[in-house]
Amino acid sequence: MPPQAPAPASRPATAPASRPATPPRPSGAAAPPPATPPRPSAAQAARTAAPTATPSRPTAAPSRPAGSGPVGGAERGASRASGVSAPLPPARAPHPPVAPVETTTRLRPVPVPAYGTDETPVETTTRLRPIRERRRGRTLAVGACVVLGIGLVGGALAGVWLAASGGGKPAEPAGYAVAKELWHNAPVDTLFPRTLTAPQAGPGPSARTWTRIVVAPDAPCAPASLAPKLLTALRPLGCERVLRATYTDATASSVLTVGLVFTRADVTAQRALDGAKLTARLGHDVPPALAGPGTVAAGFGPAQRAAWWVTAPTDLPVVVTAVSGFADGRAVGRAVPADQAMQKGRADAVAQSGLGHEALGIAGRLEQQLRTTALNAAEEEDQR
Repeated sequence: MPPQAPAPASRPATAPASRPATPPRPSGAAAPPPATPPRPSAAQAARTAAPTATPSRPTAAPSRPAGSGPVGGAERGASRASGVSAPLPPARAPHPPVAPVETTTRLRPVPVPAYGTDETPVETTTRLRPIRERRRGRTLAVGACVVLGIGLVGGALAGVWLAASGGGKPAEPAGYAVAKELWHNAPVDTLFPRTLTAPQAGPGPSARTWTRIVVAPDAPCAPASLAPKLLTALRPLGCERVLRATYTDATASSVLTVGLVFTRADVTAQRALDGAKLTARLGHDVPPALAGPGTVAAGFGPAQRAAWWVTAPTDLPVVVTAVSGFADGRAVGRAVPADQAMQKGRADAVAQSGLGHEALGIAGRLEQQLRTTALNAAEEEDQR
């Protein structure tokens, strides 16, 4: 075994000149107390303790005096043995102040689910919605529409009910009921004035004037006073009486017989006569003439009838007839309706003498006179 080389002599450690040597710690001496950490400020302690604050403030435990426990006793014994008084334990930091409990209620936003998901958030708050402002004009318009709709529906229902119950008859015109009794209530001069005037009765703008020369007593509805076809048409309506009179024109060259046939027809039946087409329906059924002995109408008979007309007004229960002829008694082949005798291009004696204008004009003038008489009689009855 080879000899071991001697260990090199150790070089004494040289302490730096600036740092003095630390004296050795005596045996059995107590360890120095640990360095006391710096106390936190009140503000830091409050910020640290705020999140963990509890509603109730805990009671701080009283600090335990040194030497009351096993550790204190050991430390005291050690200090007595070493003859060095042990330092007091560091005082505990005071309990940080408790942050006040927040009592306000914080409203949390309601989460809105993403589009296409079935998740429905539970809304725990009550949302106040704005109330729309009421507009008076719109309200009135809606009310008017409702009232109008109700009126239309009610009118339709009333019409259906009246039609089903037979109450859909038209109302009587003014003076209609009174006119039924005029044949014996009105004076003869009122029904057949002594003179009748019709301005622009024709031909052209010429006026016509007629003078009454004979009046017949009222007669029943019979062939002697009515044309056969007209009598057949009026009997179902309740033909009451027939009044007739004969007039002559201002030149006494023509004569005219007019008749008023009073019926008991109601408004519906009177309108069904269709007076504007009544002449056409009668064909050649000419009204009879009324002769007047000792007058220019002494020879006025069936052969002298030249033009005629029949009308039935819708507002009077009356049929008006008229027939004209020559005053000199000449015979005419066949009488024609007044509208045909007034056609342009006719060159016969009836057309040239204006007998068609005579028949049509006096029938219209007499109808107007009767309407005025009926209205006046109705007003007098209402005033009683």
